[in-house]
Amino acid sequence: MTSSMQAAQITHYHQTTPTLQTIPIPTPRDHEVLVKIKAASINPIDLKTMAGGLKLLLTYPMPLTIGSDFAGEVVAVGKRVTQFKVGDAVYGRPQKNHIGTFADYIAVATADIALMPRHLTYQEAAAIPLVGLTSYQALHDLMHLTPGQKVLIQGGAGGIGTIAIPLAKRMGAYVATTASRKNFELVTCLGADRAIDYHTEDFAETLTDYDAVFDTRGGTTLEQAFRVVKPGGTVVSVSGLPTAKFAKDYGLPHWKRALFALAAHKLTRLARQTKTRYHFLFMTPSGRQLQVLTDLIEQDAWHPTIDRTFPLSQVDQALAHARGGHARGKIILNIGE
Repeated sequence: MTSSMQAAQITHYHQTTPTLQTIPIPTPRDHEVLVKIKAASINPIDLKTMAGGLKLLLTYPMPLTIGSDFAGEVVAVGKRVTQFKVGDAVYGRPQKNHIGTFADYIAVATADIALMPRHLTYQEAAAIPLVGLTSYQALHDLMHLTPGQKVLIQGGAGGIGTIAIPLAKRMGAYVATTASRKNFELVTCLGADRAIDYHTEDFAETLTDYDAVFDTRGGTTLEQAFRVVKPGGTVVSVSGLPTAKFAKDYGLPHWKRALFALAAHKLTRLARQTKTRYHFLFMTPSGRQLQVLTDLIEQDAWHPTIDRTFPLSQVDQALAHARGGHARGKIILNIGE
């Protein structure tokens, strides 16, 4: 194995196009494995990171290798690693302060990875970790969905929606989703019980008495979600504003808690008025939960929805395609052989 690798890096925030740089291959620490990355996926958090949109939550040293999840093969293990071995096919979402999957290799903690579902390709497996964990934590950890409950999942044809819908159905929920009419067949095949064309129909006017809403849009779409849920229901958003409670739980200083309290005041007020709960979700990496997803995916022989695949050398084109906002499922970077 050579001592250097290619990595897509930025040198400052607001840099829209990363550059491929030659950097040293990392050495795994005692509880880490070194993974030869075969594929990685594009996620909205990658665009936000590059734009500096997460600086209140995360501060990165530069230059920064971007990329938030991956699938690949273990090629070396740390001294205290016992649960993985060289040759294992794994996938994962590294800790937020240890990103960098748009590269040939990554050293990653064993607590952040799991064995890939056996029937998936590396490209398919790379589509799952970040959106899969996000969906699981929204539906299971925060909403506590139970059979027979009703949930609205925004953006059913997107990266999160295409895994959140089948996961919610697996949990026994009735699922409504928003999508353009051209994507109705896709979301129906994924298991959606009702599809709403967001171009022609206002979901807040037609849906009532829902137990939960999973928001992936933010803004006025998030605000309208409180009209859909019944008292005692839950609104979870990955695109809304963090609250003071989130800032406290995340360990942020008091001035940031005060800032988020002010910024999210309208949302917390809507939650009080409608007697509902509002959660901002900033997904937590977890190899344990990823193993739960692996088991579910294998039981259902499920395959993720992939929009397009780009080589690492075209990472700028992949990111531009993601910014367009119309991908069906996940955008994949093909990195290894």
